[in-house]
Amino acid sequence: MSDKKDRKNEFVKNPCEENDYSIDGDNPIDEKHFDGIEDSGSILAVRGDKVIHCLTVIGQIEGHYVLPQNNKTTKYEHVIPLLVSIDEDPRISGLLILINTVGGDVEAGLAIAELISGMKKPTVSIVLGGGHSIGIPLAVSAKKSFIAKSASMTVHPVRSTGLTIGVPQTFEYYRRMQERITNFIVENSAVSKEDYTKLVMNTGELVMDVGTILDGQRAVDVGLIDSVGNLTEALDCLYDMIEKNE
Repeated sequence: MSDKKDRKNEFVKNPCEENDYSIDGDNPIDEKHFDGIEDSGSILAVRGDKVIHCLTVIGQIEGHYVLPQNNKTTKYEHVIPLLVSIDEDPRISGLLILINTVGGDVEAGLAIAELISGMKKPTVSIVLGGGHSIGIPLAVSAKKSFIAKSASMTVHPVRSTGLTIGVPQTFEYYRRMQERITNFIVENSAVSKEDYTKLVMNTGELVMDVGTILDGQRAVDVGLIDSVGNLTEALDCLYDMIEKNE
């Protein structure tokens, strides 16, 4: 048990120390760093003298309520302090976010997205599989966003499960929450507010629901995502941003 705690306290050393660009014996892709995958779905990666943090956003975004054990989740209480640590750690040059999510808690997702959009370090996101619902603000929060050709994004209005009180105040709350999400997406992407609202309120595409399914190229065409690309292209873009930032 104590050995595991000791391993968690180990961090990647600054590969720039004493102008030694060798990473021999200090490769973050080794056994002692894999605890990060289990704890927060993240890992460090190295190219030359540059260290990047790779964060995965998978399953459902878990917010104030704990989801059932059989659900794959991204826990916001893990991700939020991790993002602060990444932005403040001088040894980390940039952040890559891998997204494959069905959505989840709206306020938790927005909180994570706001932190990413406010980071001073280079950030790149790539949607793999799906970036649905609140996954859309997470995808556009990075300084540069990619989507795989086979991936899709589902745009739909805010909705709730469980008991809903059918009074005007409830519907006003949903309207204002949707406005918060729409404004964030518009401010962090190239899509216009009018076009995004049309996608949200589309009644002719989803069975028993309102919204739109966007595949990879269509998400780029409407201005939601910057480029269609794969992992290599996302990584190359991130390292180029790091070079320019330095």
